[in-house]
Amino acid sequence: MKSIYFMLFMLGTAGCLSSCKKSSDSKSTGATSTSSTSTTTTVASTGAIAVSLATGTTDSLYMVGCYGHHDKKDTVAFSALPTAIGTYLTANYSGYTFKKAYSITDSLKKVINYIVTIKYDSNYIGLKFTATGTFVSVLEQRTGPDLVGKGWHLGGPFDNRDGKHRDTIALSALPVAVKSYFSTNYPTDTLLHASIALDSTYILISKNNGLFATAIKTNGTFVKRMQIDKHLSNKLTGITEANLLASITTYLTTTYPGYVFDKAYSLSVGGAIKVYVVLITSNSTKYAIVFDASGVLVKAFAVH
Repeated sequence: MKSIYFMLFMLGTAGCLSSCKKSSDSKSTGATSTSSTSTTTTVASTGAIAVSLATGTTDSLYMVGCYGHHDKKDTVAFSALPTAIGTYLTANYSGYTFKKAYSITDSLKKVINYIVTIKYDSNYIGLKFTATGTFVSVLEQRTGPDLVGKGWHLGGPFDNRDGKHRDTIALSALPVAVKSYFSTNYPTDTLLHASIALDSTYILISKNNGLFATAIKTNGTFVKRMQIDKHLSNKLTGITEANLLASITTYLTTTYPGYVFDKAYSLSVGGAIKVYVVLITSNSTKYAIVFDASGVLVKAFAVH
């Protein structure tokens, strides 16, 4: 296993993967600095792998929970990964850039997981897969000083963990250029919700015989448009996080540890719920996740 110091030296790339479920339980006054020795010890104890060194800050960024206490990690080429991993990345992160991958082996030197880091829409994302290439989870990231505890501090890259929905934008407060582009190109859409990503891209959720997500830059430049769901729903109802089905909450907690809840809807046809759509943020990336009426996953993909 390569030493932690060597790993940190080799992984000096910029990026920010922030996440955590928005709730009062997530609040912390965590310290903003820590010693090199204590951070190195914490890295080993939390199974963390460095993702980047944020330019202009003292906060090193890490993916946490990558491996167990007795496991070992080593870098692996993309070509050596199971084919299923590449297929998953292409389907869920179209246009992604591969950054680095690791194999995780147990005490018997058997591969048990792969950790893959990619860049998508200017964000670095860490994902865990099984030995056969089945997706397991999007890895939570923390800064060095916040590897232990509640994982964030005021003013840091994970500041959105305090539950104040700072990225939510009132529809009336959208920039004129954004509203103009949207109304001109999608005049029959009904705007439902708006938020802003870390790169200042506005994500607009709208209804037009199904749900859509449209990404537009502040100056009105189009980025992309995705159809979240194709049901010709005659009723769309907002759902609070507390009222999500237990199976949905369990899936989100397991698959997107530390996720930030944004918005959720149920889509009904003829009075019967067909699907649930949940919008979350994980590792600075916004996701749309669709479940059937029973709370079973249908599909999930990165919106921006």
